[in-house]
Order: sequence, then structure tokens, then C-alpha cells
Amino acid sequence: MQIVAIDFETADKRSDSACALGLSVVIDGSVVDSWYSLIRPPRQAVMFSYIHGLYWDDVKDAPGFADVWQQALPYLEGADFIAAHNAGFDRSVLYGCCRQFSVDRPPQGFLCTVQLARRYLDLPRNNLAAVSDHLNVELDHHHALSDAIACGEIVAHMQRHGHDITACALKPYKDKPDAG
Repeated sequence: MQIVAIDFETADKRSDSACALGLSVVIDGSVVDSWYSLIRPPRQAVMFSYIHGLYWDDVKDAPGFADVWQQALPYLEGADFIAAHNAGFDRSVLYGCCRQFSVDRPPQGFLCTVQLARRYLDLPRNNLAAVSDHLNVELDHHHALSDAIACGEIVAHMQRHGHDITACALKPYKDKPDAG
């Protein structure tokens, strides 16, 4: 089974404000590839620099989401699922960006590694830092590539240990009707 772990960092509170994207490809229990790009968000305000360390000067000359997503698509070829730690967030960012920039959503469903950790690891905390520490996965938290690789390593661990990762698939996304 092939899974692509994904992580977005965002510039502001809106779902279309991706400013970094990291991916890792997991095939049959091993992370086999990874990729990273900065993204120019649609607005100059970068509210979450204190979390991810990115500022407008870091992303102002980066390609926009549509171009970055075109570069990312080859990594999703053949993937059965997309995984993310707290997948509801990353899925909402991906779908918000796809909607805003008129890009087709990927057809794959989403798996949540927070839910996998809760189901199979029995840890007191299931955030990415705690799960990564438990699995001895190196993590530079809130760097999109590092987070995506850590998420991929969680998926790989679950696959190697024979856990049913599809048990933590998110329910299909239902678009909210446009306001107005």
C-alpha cells in the first residue's frame, strides 16, 4: 500500500493560506521519498511566524499554490491514501487552496495519524512531538518537511506492525455551502 504523508504550514487563519508544503511517500512500511516547497500565500500577512518561523520575506518570491501543487502531483501518483497528523486540518488547507486557486482536489481519501496513535500506541499524549519521540523519529516540529516525514514514519511503523491503518480514514469531506 502506498501512502503520501502531507503537512502544510499556514500564514493566517484562512484555509487558503498555505505557505509551506511537505510530503513523504510511504510504500509498504518504508518512507521512500520526500519533497518540500515554500508557497506564496494569497495575502502578505503571516500571522503564525512564531510557530513555523516563516515570514513574508521568506515566501514572497515562492511559487503560488497552483504551481506548487503541480510539482507535488507526481508524488501522489499511485497513492492509496493521503495521511496527515490531525488530518482534518491539512485536508481543509488542501481543499481550501484547491478551491481558491481552481485546482482539482486529489481523489485519495485521508488517514489521520493522530487517530492511529490513539488507537494503537496507548500514549498519554498523541501530538506529533510525543508520537515522534515515542517512535524515535527525529522532528523539527512545524517545519513542513520534517512534520511530513514524521507523519510518514508513523504510517510506516503502523504498516510494519500489521495495524489496520484504514481504520483511521476520515469520513468523506462535505463542502460547506457558499455563504450569501
